[in-house]
Amino acid sequence: MKAKVIFFSILFCALFGMSGCGASKEEVVVYTAVDEVFSESILDAFEQETGIQVKPVYDTEANKTTGLVNRLIAEKDHPVCDVFWNNEFIQTIDLERQGVLEAYASPSAEDIPDYYKSENSMWTALGGRARVFLVNKDLLPEDEFPESVDDFVNGKYDGKKLAIAYPMFGTTKTMAAALYAQWGEEKGREYFEKIAALGVNVVDGNSVTKDMAVSGQAAIGFTDSDDAREAIKDGANVAMVYPDQGDGEMGTLITPSTVALIKGAPNGENARKLIDFLLKESTERKLVEDGFYDLSIRDANSGTGIKGMTVDLEKIYEFMDISAKDMEEIFSAAN
Repeated sequence: MKAKVIFFSILFCALFGMSGCGASKEEVVVYTAVDEVFSESILDAFEQETGIQVKPVYDTEANKTTGLVNRLIAEKDHPVCDVFWNNEFIQTIDLERQGVLEAYASPSAEDIPDYYKSENSMWTALGGRARVFLVNKDLLPEDEFPESVDDFVNGKYDGKKLAIAYPMFGTTKTMAAALYAQWGEEKGREYFEKIAALGVNVVDGNSVTKDMAVSGQAAIGFTDSDDAREAIKDGANVAMVYPDQGDGEMGTLITPSTVALIKGAPNGENARKLIDFLLKESTERKLVEDGFYDLSIRDANSGTGIKGMTVDLEKIYEFMDISAKDMEEIFSAAN
């Protein structure tokens, strides 16, 4: 009889995986838009340190971050995900506004500037890439390099030798909203009207902007630091210039990643542990070292790194629709 009881107990555990039949493996589910080649080693390190199994869900080239965001919205009432590790901040704020996120102020983020955090602790930023000028050194000597975003529109250079991606998309769209947030609507719109009036090459994406600077079709391309670094790594005769770095100047836009806790996360305690791990300074530094981030936001305004704009990320978000409408009007008319 005793043997039969043991047999059926083992069978019951095998079939139904009851927690009372032995310790279940702790886990955490993370949806991430951070490239697997970079995020995998970070998540593996968390597993090794904590013993918590990480179940990642990555975006795909076909739908990128938007696919994960739509999935989180669809799962809002019955969440599957615990942590969202995004590679930007605009769609993370979208999720906050739609009630998908839950507040969590991680102790790992105490040294991150407040303008890189949600006011309500719904998300925290880390790492990032910056808006930069990529200058063709065959066409411009160093003493003629641009120093400020104003140099792009003040007539110092022939507009036909300048390039920028359409500001209705991607990080250039975010840059437009950031300038609106920094300067106000009137000055922000005026800046882009000058770009159109100068006949600047407005092209399909930052990579095209980079290619134009590399080939000499443009003397200056206004692009992202990851594209600029790629050109330099490939041996192009170009230089990367971070604008507005002087005393009293506003700094350059830094577009960070974000980490957030999902409301009603099935594995809430483990989710908080993962967030703490992702927001550690050592994790951010590792991702800079590996080449996913171009800089640390901890250094952005500490006097030890690239100076970033201090305008609040949520304020940038508030100007996205306003500036996007203006960009559509300005650059549709220009074409």
